[in-house]
Amino acid sequence: MYLDLLFSTRCPTMVIMDVPSIDCTSLRGLLEGEDPGCLVLDCRSFFSFNSSHIHGSTNVRFSTIVRRRARGGLGLEHIVPNEDTRNRLLSGDYQTVVFLDDRSLDLGQAKKDGTLMLAVSALCRNPCGASVFFLKGGFDKFSSEYPEMCTKPAAPQGLCLPLSANSQSDSTESGCNSCTTPLYDQGGPVEILPFLYLGSAYHASRKDMLDMLGITALINVSANCPNHFEDHYQYKSIPVEDNHKADISSWFNEAIEFIDSVRNKGGRVFVHCQAGISRSATICLAYLMRTNRVKLEEAFEFVKQRRSIISPNFSFMGQLLQFESQVLASSTCSSEAGSPAISKNSTVFNFPVSIPVHSTASPLSFLHSPITTSPTC
Repeated sequence: MYLDLLFSTRCPTMVIMDVPSIDCTSLRGLLEGEDPGCLVLDCRSFFSFNSSHIHGSTNVRFSTIVRRRARGGLGLEHIVPNEDTRNRLLSGDYQTVVFLDDRSLDLGQAKKDGTLMLAVSALCRNPCGASVFFLKGGFDKFSSEYPEMCTKPAAPQGLCLPLSANSQSDSTESGCNSCTTPLYDQGGPVEILPFLYLGSAYHASRKDMLDMLGITALINVSANCPNHFEDHYQYKSIPVEDNHKADISSWFNEAIEFIDSVRNKGGRVFVHCQAGISRSATICLAYLMRTNRVKLEEAFEFVKQRRSIISPNFSFMGQLLQFESQVLASSTCSSEAGSPAISKNSTVFNFPVSIPVHSTASPLSFLHSPITTSPTC
């Protein structure tokens, strides 16, 4: 497949480069080789990638702002956001880079302004000494032929442990407990990412749950919930109340750094507030937005699929929107850091509200709708 690489109008040069395809069997051989010199760049959506992906692959995503300015050329930091992986590519550790999408058999089937074509074009301009390939048939074909080399697509499940850790209730008593226990305390912590879990203060008091999930650290997003097991786990306290005056965004960076530090050590973090609905959900949303460079809408839907009762309060949603503008702007060049994050054609967010929000409304019209939440979230 020949790919036309058009430089910006300031440098109107056309370069014709050959981007060969690679079949699934060949990719498997590269990944199973003794020399780990193959980097797989997955250009599917954030949702698709987190549902299932090839072990060791990296997800490539571009924000709306980056796409809009792609004619000026994308930098390597946009294609490979992870600094360690990027440095390995620059130092020549990867001899082969393989791009893939959902199911394209040829690069000609990919959208010219889509993530795959933008990423391939950018890397071909500066391949860092690596050979660039395109996976024929994409992830769909590879996962069907070699499912053992992909993460399992099963949706994360909460724990189903007895509501009382200290008593063995009969079926009648268990039924009563289920009826009287608030919905947000039922079940167990839910997996947001393999190293990140979300739940309530009750879940944080259940050492059996935490140990079963392999939790090594907790973020307590409240001013009054106790840290029950300080001798057993690492704790990070974020003492904010769940009200419209609370400035939770000032804690975003600290929380993100804490989660990453635990992750880098091979640990797992459980984030909770009182109910696991507003404050702790806000921290998880901020983490997804910053580390995966996704919009609030995408992050919200991703978390809601795992814990359906999340509902950050009105003020927190506004702070997350502001954070979104910073995250998306930071993914462009520094001279454009002040660019707006939401365009005129942005879709309305599907947040839980007490009145319907229609797609014909303005992008921020949902902010005028009351958000259903609990004052003890």
